[in-house]
Amino acid sequence: MVDFLIKAEGETDPEYGCQPEARPITEHIRKGVINLDKPMGPTSHEIDSWVKRILHVEKTGHGGTLDPKVTGVLPIGIDHATRVIQMLLGAPKEYVCLMRLHDSVAEKKVQDIFAEFTGKIFQMPPIKSAVKRELRVRRIYNVNILEMEDQDVLFRVKCEGGTYIRKYCHDIGEALGCGAHMAELRRTVSGPFHEDETLKTLHDLTDAYHAWTEDEDESQLRECILPMERAVDHLPKIIVRDSTVDAICHGADLAAGGIMELSPNIDRGNTVAILTIKGELVAAGETLKTSGEILNEKKGIMVNIKKVFMEPETYPKMWK
Repeated sequence: MVDFLIKAEGETDPEYGCQPEARPITEHIRKGVINLDKPMGPTSHEIDSWVKRILHVEKTGHGGTLDPKVTGVLPIGIDHATRVIQMLLGAPKEYVCLMRLHDSVAEKKVQDIFAEFTGKIFQMPPIKSAVKRELRVRRIYNVNILEMEDQDVLFRVKCEGGTYIRKYCHDIGEALGCGAHMAELRRTVSGPFHEDETLKTLHDLTDAYHAWTEDEDESQLRECILPMERAVDHLPKIIVRDSTVDAICHGADLAAGGIMELSPNIDRGNTVAILTIKGELVAAGETLKTSGEILNEKKGIMVNIKKVFMEPETYPKMWK
């Protein structure tokens, strides 16, 4: 874990707020996210509806849509956390894909073409997509051929959010001159969510809910549902004083005097997560200064707040 830079010392009042992991179970659910293992078949919106019914909550929403035939990591936000899950849309994604070539091609040629399709690439979204069809640039961070057998190519790709892997396969097939299509796809990473012990199925969630409602055992539900703060683990952080929290909740930008600690290597224009000393997510915003500048500034606005996630009056009003 990266050490925080200390700008000021201070304490937090235990009377207000609480550590995310210590929230009462009903609040934990309302401010929770699920690292869900999407099965093949249903749409992402259908998964939202099923989670809503399983947990008997008012609202659910997913981060980064997966097509019906695609499986893997689908983060789901519950009630209050549905807005937080939007912070994942631009986050890096990783997939394991089985691509089928339409003719036999030498493995060396396939490797060379993959090398050309690394870095910045141009993509036209497919006709059946939820976005406007216009040429756009996406970044392929790295791509690895795991196995190649006859006309099947198994590869792992880490890419910018919003990259269409189906289109990526099609374009590689065009470049090879033989054609290709995506046969199978699984998402293994979405921002801070991975294929690890936190990845849960709909069955896991159903069992956990029944254990809570029928046996009063909330431990399984706490394993399935993570605090919404996990959805911003991939972002740099700024920790603020208790006295600053409610002002931000009422729409104030973050000034230098309210900052206690911050992540190193923050640049101007970065999206950062604003946290309390207890680790609760307050807001997200865009930085106006670098880490070094924030550390040394005594006054002035350091972060333009773009989204507020904490309810006002969670912490006492200490501003005029």
